[in-house]
This record gives sequence, C-alpha cells and structure tokens, in this order.
Amino acid sequence: MASPLIDTGTPHLSEVVPSLLAALGVPGCSRTLDVPEVSRACVLLIDGLGWDLLAEHAADAPVLHGLRRTPLRVGYPATTAAGLAAIGTGVPVGEHGMAGYTFEVPGVGVVNALRWRHHPGGPDLGDELPAERVQPMRTTFERAAAAGVATSVVSAAQFAGSALTRAVLRGGGYVGVHALGDLAASALAALRPPKAFCYAYHSELDLLGHVYGPGSPAWRMQLRQVDRLVESIVDGLPPGAVLAVVADHGMVRVDDTVVDVDTVPALRAGVRALGGEVRARHVYTESGAAGDVLAAWREVLGEHAWVAAREEAIAQGWFGPRVADHVRPRIGDVVAAARDSFGMVRREAEPTESSLIGQHGSFTSAEQRVPFAVAYG
Repeated sequence: MASPLIDTGTPHLSEVVPSLLAALGVPGCSRTLDVPEVSRACVLLIDGLGWDLLAEHAADAPVLHGLRRTPLRVGYPATTAAGLAAIGTGVPVGEHGMAGYTFEVPGVGVVNALRWRHHPGGPDLGDELPAERVQPMRTTFERAAAAGVATSVVSAAQFAGSALTRAVLRGGGYVGVHALGDLAASALAALRPPKAFCYAYHSELDLLGHVYGPGSPAWRMQLRQVDRLVESIVDGLPPGAVLAVVADHGMVRVDDTVVDVDTVPALRAGVRALGGEVRARHVYTESGAAGDVLAAWREVLGEHAWVAAREEAIAQGWFGPRVADHVRPRIGDVVAAARDSFGMVRREAEPTESSLIGQHGSFTSAEQRVPFAVAYG
C-alpha cells in the first residue's frame, strides 16, 4: 500500500510559539510564521477545531472565520498530547516524544499521556514516572520566562500541577479557570504587563465532537460559544498585542467499518501490547514477531489503513524530520493509521474511547489541518 502523503509544504503547529516568541524578541527563537514584532502575544488553543470543520461551519463562527487565517498541519499522531507538546516545546513528535494518547515507555509499560496512568486501566504513575523524565526538553514557556517575558498558562483549574502540565507546559505561571468567562478575563489579564506571553486552552469543543460527532447540533452550539470567547479576547486586546487562535487536531466521524482489534485473532498474534488510539495505533510485538505482525495487520486492514514498520514510518517522516533515540522505542514496532472513516477500536479494553462518534489521530486533511487565525490589538 502507498504511504500517506506528508504535507511538508504547510507550516507545522510546532512553529507557532517559537515564531511568536521571536516576535517578542526572545533569543534563540525563529520567526517562521508571518507575524510582526509585538510586545504581547496570546495563543488560544481550541481543542478539536479543524480547518475543514471551521470552513464548513463558518456561519456559526463569524468572528473567528473573519480573522486572517492560514492553515497549519499538526503532524502524526493528530492528538491532544502531541499537539500540546508541540506548543510547549516548539518541535514535532519525533523530538518531544509525546508519541500519542497512549504509548509505551520502556521499563514502565503503556502510559495514558492525558491521565498519566498505566493503560488500559491501572494506578497513577506520578511517582514512578516523573513528567520531566518523559519530556525533558526545555519548554517554550521556560525560554520565554528566562528572557524576562511575563509568561502565563491559562487552562482548567483541574489541570494545575498535573503530570501532562508539568511535562509540556511548565515554566509559565498557571492560572486555573472554570468557564469561558474567566478564561477570557484571565487571558486578557495575562497580557497587561509590558512584555507578556499567554497560552490559553479550551477543551469542550473536542469533548462534544467526540460524544455527538463533529458538525452535530451540540458541536455547532459550542462552536458559537467559542466564537464569543474569541470575540471577547479580540475586543480586549491591548495595543501591541497579537492573538493567535490554533488547534491541536481536527476530527472525523468513524463509521461501521471499524474493527475491534481484540476480537480478531490475526491482529493479536505476536502482539504483546497496544497503544495509540482508535485512528492511530502503536503495535508493540513479541520478540522476533514484528515481521509477521506487520504482514498480518496489512492483510487484515487492507485499504482501510496505512500500516508500516517502525523504521519505515520514521523514514517516511510520519513523526517529523528527526526522531530522537529515546523516542524510537515509544513508537510501535508496527504503526497503523486509519484511512477514510475507519477505526481500530478495543471495546472491552477501551470501552469509553471505543464508543465515541468523533475520532482523530490520522493523516486525513480533516484531522491534520487546523487554523492559524490572527488578530492584533
């Protein structure tokens, strides 16, 4: 089967914060995106807001759709842990190593990156697996703060001090919020200092896309609320400030072609562990079984998925132009990326994830392309 098309011509999500920090005068940051010099910058990340979805539902988001917009690509896998890490480190997956919703850490096992627990199901890994060990790179927030920029992370209060926060968002003063109102107010307050950088995060559009499907009435109603959020921040931007609205991935609806991986013997033979998620699987194999597992997954999934060996996927650029040595073992011996509306569920092991209508992770345009929408004070 042909390999997925890697769109290297579209800027990557990981370029957003380094470009803004360069515009703020932070040393060592490259301005690869088109932003002028500014004194204050805010990145507002709307989880799950794909470029294609925004274009299709422009009438529900007139303010956001009316901003100057260009597309970004999020890279593989198109999922939240990887996207937040791209914001927080300024590099793609192959370097920051947050290799998916779930991935194997040698000596520990398969880890759920959002919950920081053994997957599927298991104890908290906070003590056993320090976040700074999993993602040791200096964050973009640490670089900004070291340069004398007032740096803030504005996100849900429940995530303050979480392992994922420490892994990819450490370095900024954390401002815990509870709803859209204090998210907007706190983001604007963070831009008051004469030189400031703020990262703000909103999760509920993604949640409703998962539960009801992207483009559903509930999802569209939430998009309208997101548009009011954007409008509130745009209206309050101080002079010399820029707001950049981005997302970590888009979303697709899966259909009845999904396969329950755990019920197909050919897909479990020689497999010791499974990671990833419904649209993007890491397959970790028993010793010496990788070739047979690769052949079986290719035969069973056929045209429904791109299936590659680890080294093949790395060579094709799935995880970016460079993959660090410590990241390689986190990638499955075999990796499978869903095509069209396909999914690879695990109904017994992952009942919640497998029940969701909206999914993401793979290479389709709907999952990969997100907006870079800009407003100036």
